[in-house]
Amino acid sequence: MSLRLAAGALAASLTLAACGSSDTASDDTTSTTGTGGALSVAVTDPGQLIPGRQTVAYDFAMAVWAPLTWVDDASNLTYIQAESVESDDATTWTITLKDGWTFQDGTPVTAQSYVDAWNTVAYGPNAFENSGQLAHVVGYGDLNPAEGEPTTTEMSGLTVVDDLTFTVQLDGADSQFPMQLSQAQTAMYPMPESAYDDLDAYNTHPVGNGAFELTNDYVENEPLVLDAYADYQGEAPTVSQITFVPYTDTATAYTDVLAGNIDVSDLPADKMAQAEADFGDHVYSFEAAGISYLGLPLSDPRYADVRVRQAISMAIDRDTINDVIYGGLYTPATAFTPAIEPGTPEGICGELCEYDPEGAKALLDEAGGFAGSMEIYYPGGVGLDDLYTAIANNLRQNLGVDAVATPSTDWAEFYQTRLDGDAPGPFFSRWGALYPSQQNTLRAFYVENGGCANCIPWYDPEVASAISAADAQVDGTEAADAYGAVQELILAEFAAPPLFFETYNFVTSDRVAELTTSAVGNPDYAHTVLAEDA
Repeated sequence: MSLRLAAGALAASLTLAACGSSDTASDDTTSTTGTGGALSVAVTDPGQLIPGRQTVAYDFAMAVWAPLTWVDDASNLTYIQAESVESDDATTWTITLKDGWTFQDGTPVTAQSYVDAWNTVAYGPNAFENSGQLAHVVGYGDLNPAEGEPTTTEMSGLTVVDDLTFTVQLDGADSQFPMQLSQAQTAMYPMPESAYDDLDAYNTHPVGNGAFELTNDYVENEPLVLDAYADYQGEAPTVSQITFVPYTDTATAYTDVLAGNIDVSDLPADKMAQAEADFGDHVYSFEAAGISYLGLPLSDPRYADVRVRQAISMAIDRDTINDVIYGGLYTPATAFTPAIEPGTPEGICGELCEYDPEGAKALLDEAGGFAGSMEIYYPGGVGLDDLYTAIANNLRQNLGVDAVATPSTDWAEFYQTRLDGDAPGPFFSRWGALYPSQQNTLRAFYVENGGCANCIPWYDPEVASAISAADAQVDGTEAADAYGAVQELILAEFAAPPLFFETYNFVTSDRVAELTTSAVGNPDYAHTVLAEDA
């Protein structure tokens, strides 16, 4: 397929950042109200807009808030709200903020703004979805006791030094910390003092420190209109307004972009093969740190034998699925983290990730077979029907299992069912890394409360310990190798089959001249270039 842009390759130098500050701090720019016109983007209705709670509103969050650090598509770590992020031991970090920044309500952004926000997100009774992003700050456990209510509301690892400086003490050395402060780790964003008066009201009309401010209150399934914030101190946006329009069906959004009714939409999986014919050079494919698995209900004794799990993996024809359904835009997975993440031991999965229907059937027979039916569960309405139907067909034809693909009503239903551990069979499981490091993918899948709840409900203490040991490797190359070694432990148990290394794909209207991206693979809408006549 011929694409308008293929970008986002990640260099090892970023992920291997060690102690101390980056030498590539971004320059301050004059405040602006945006230099371009309006942009409209199709999204899933977010439900939650508070950055510590959102699970699908990343693009909204990255427009309304500015992160401490930023990782660009060339893998450079730069500073946005932070002036510096420094440490002598990778355990205690000093964060210094740039002066003169304000929230969109005009109040200053201070060190206390961050400390208050992080404590609010981490406080267990608040049940913020992204709380786990702060799990390695000393004192997090005090806010999330195994039993009973917490006796404090503040993490002891956070200390305000002055208006523009605070320190963060981690529970162990972590060379990846500066990247954890970047754009997609939204639990790290600050909130103004007014937010704490009524967090529900704040979710209806959040105020951030970013380039755009929300002009209307959030109403379920209604558009969110953002205007450029006149006093923003960061890099000037190239558009003056962004409207996020919620869709319940990605096929409808695709059609609306084709008709020119909206400017940008995700490219649904079931439209990938035809997208070039429909959109020509307005198809964008960004290489990104995303990986999909087929999650397995490990509490079901039928999946207890590792040979059953291995047989399921070997029975899936990833190459044909990629060609026919994804138009060749994805890559069949050969490891447990995306190949784009430095140090990933590509090929470690070996024959277990290769299509071998005869070997798969023999392995399943050796394990005693599979009794009863297999219901493969996935989120409906997001273009995944062909994928999971193909997987069910593979398992039925190659293993002789009565497999059927069953969609949920919508994403919300699927997410809650998986979160509750009630998936009826194998299920949709994927993670797009929030920063380009094996650490993020491994933590999300294989550390409890690491980010992707119940994506792979297998949490082994030896794996968690090995990840922590890799975190402590300050040398970049040694850290990458140590994360890679963790995958040997994962391979032995093979809790779930990896499916595809992903790209993030989008289609645009003729009004868009260039869609830009960052290291996490989603568009940087604030710096979209519109056509001259748009």
